Amino acid sequence: MKTKGAIYIISDGTGETASIMTKAALVQYRGRDVSLIRCKNVRSQEQAEAILKEAVQNEGFVVHTVVSNELRIFIQKFSIENKLTAIDLLGPLLGGLDQYFGMSGEPRQAGLLRVVDEQYFKRIEAIEFTVKHDDGKETRNLDAADIVLVGISRTSKTPLSIFLSHKGWKVVNIPIVLNMPIPKEVFEMDQRKIIALTIDPQKLMKIRQNRLSKLGDSSTEYANLKHILDEVHYAEEIFKKNKKWPVFDVTSRALEETATEIIRVISKRYGIKEEIF
Repeated sequence: MKTKGAIYIISDGTGETASIMTKAALVQYRGRDVSLIRCKNVRSQEQAEAILKEAVQNEGFVVHTVVSNELRIFIQKFSIENKLTAIDLLGPLLGGLDQYFGMSGEPRQAGLLRVVDEQYFKRIEAIEFTVKHDDGKETRNLDAADIVLVGISRTSKTPLSIFLSHKGWKVVNIPIVLNMPIPKEVFEMDQRKIIALTIDPQKLMKIRQNRLSKLGDSSTEYANLKHILDEVHYAEEIFKKNKKWPVFDVTSRALEETATEIIRVISKRYGIKEEIF
């Protein structure tokens, strides 16, 4: 009975998937002294051959997850010729999916799972950042934001922020309060990141009235039209002084429509593709 061994994991990505599956299988073989050697980003036959030769020398066991048909065939052929056990975790699944979807001979792209994982974690980071910086809670590190939204209350700042964060954008939203100065940090940061939001006063009055109705409060001037007009005018004066801030009227626009336009403007300012996030 073999009590020691070396398992070589060959992957064209991170090798994380093969490692997890191999470790799950090894639970059934407790008491064995096994070395797990993860070989990442293996994209050529030369790279694979060097690893396979070492595995042969060490009487090892090979587990591989590579999407290239040519590289998989090379590993299989080398293993047979050198009496090396090699388990292909991905090939049979890809073959089955090819049959299921009616595809064959399609070029495959290595390392896609890592790209998907990176995008996922980028979104999680953006969401956490955005929640932390909602409604002007934190203004000390505005430079870390991708987008800064400014506008009076109920101009969709928070819903837009959350929507954009799910696309991978780190967003800060800053409320404009009547006769109160905007935090100085806003004017010290990269002005290309700032987006101003406005809304029709009559529409805003109805939104605020509905809000107060749900809260059971009607004593505040929050939904008073004159007060709203003063707020809108105050915000407009700030926007006029800061001509680099594009102003978006959210009155009759769906949230997704406004978000898409904001992404387009910010992407153009930075010279990046919109689909990068």
